[in-house]
Amino acid sequence: MERTELFNQLKNAENLYFIGIGGVSMSSAAMFAKERGYHVAGSDKAASSITEKLKNEGVSVFIPHQADNVAGADMVVYTAAVNMENPEMRYARDHDIPLVTRAEFLGFIMSFYPNRIGVSGTHGKSTTTSMISHIFLSASLNPTIALGAELARIGGTYHIGRGDDFIYESCEYKDSFLSFDPSIALILNIDHDHVDYFFTMEQMERSFKKSIKNAHTVIANGADERVERTVADFGGKVIRFGMEASFDFHPEGLSYQHGCASFIITAFGKPLCSVSLAVPGEHNILNALAAAAAAYECGVDSALIAAGLESFTGAKRRFEKKGRIHGVDVYDDYAHHPTEIKATLAGVTKLGYHKIFCIFQPHTYTRTAELFSEFVQSFAGADQTIFADIYSAREVNTSGITSADLAEAVPEAVYFDSFEKIVHYLRENAGAGDLVLTMGAGDVYKIGEMLLQEE
Repeated sequence: MERTELFNQLKNAENLYFIGIGGVSMSSAAMFAKERGYHVAGSDKAASSITEKLKNEGVSVFIPHQADNVAGADMVVYTAAVNMENPEMRYARDHDIPLVTRAEFLGFIMSFYPNRIGVSGTHGKSTTTSMISHIFLSASLNPTIALGAELARIGGTYHIGRGDDFIYESCEYKDSFLSFDPSIALILNIDHDHVDYFFTMEQMERSFKKSIKNAHTVIANGADERVERTVADFGGKVIRFGMEASFDFHPEGLSYQHGCASFIITAFGKPLCSVSLAVPGEHNILNALAAAAAAYECGVDSALIAAGLESFTGAKRRFEKKGRIHGVDVYDDYAHHPTEIKATLAGVTKLGYHKIFCIFQPHTYTRTAELFSEFVQSFAGADQTIFADIYSAREVNTSGITSADLAEAVPEAVYFDSFEKIVHYLRENAGAGDLVLTMGAGDVYKIGEMLLQEE
């Protein structure tokens, strides 16, 4: 369906139905719909804190998926994770109810905002989008925000503002970001990922290039060769950020305290503001530079840029402290790609822990198999790596790859076939002054929560 036709249908619709409404992004989309005056209903396979929150907001939620739930809907919104044979999807097709992807619907919602800041890249989207949100909130600009991770300052994954700004994560998976239309587009990095959809890097670069074609400004990681190729023939304004002094936004006077950086943000050759970050690692310096560039381009005062960055302590599951037990700090991180793992562990090694235990749950069989060599080399920052079973997500294991294969190839690594065995191992081996860091995009965070419970 053409964008104009889709938008016209959405403008004329009254009843929207969301399949998979309990998901982080779908729940946000449902609330955006409710705010715009639609009657909103939806379903999920199981109840959760998100579905309960939606009910409390007046959204009709059905558990589980059933065909007759869809009766009366004008349009059905669904995610890429929904199987085409889902009974509600079949009902919609059989009754000629128009189907709209979550990305297409969000693209429609964004069209009402003059200033659309889209944060793309294979790593760092949630953190950078959260940093920009902190800056805009500090500046009392009251933006509308759509995140892929929970942010304490807005009490969840979305915020419905009253200003002209829409700040959002622009996800590349299955070309979702091609449904968006940013006026300011950030590209943090382009790395080999989502190998079940992007079969070559050339395909991925073409998609990123399409995603920015209508923007008036692109904020780009100047040190990333793939990003540079993507913006090489862009017709609008390009602002480059990076660690080197040759870039438009870069740090000067860099120092670290407990792994967190303090530095002067330099913009176009002049000092903009001094910041002391509360999140560790060089990757967060880059995220902060990108966020500062976006805010600067929107005319935010330099003091408010600094205040917003310094008040940011992280998003949920982005190096999130879960607690401490018997002197052992327990953290959780969403990193599930070799580049992310390296970056997080590089920051963690500067925090002064006696020993770092990294518990990793690989995410999807295709990613594990395709990037196996890169995974093997990514855990050098850990003193001990512990592998949990691969989180299959949407996949079937056709390659035969296992976490035991990784454990055999990674030095100082072990594999256990249950969370309970991993927790037992940690209780036997982790001591005061050590760090336990769970990593992955699945449910590996439960290991830390189990560890923090006394036996």
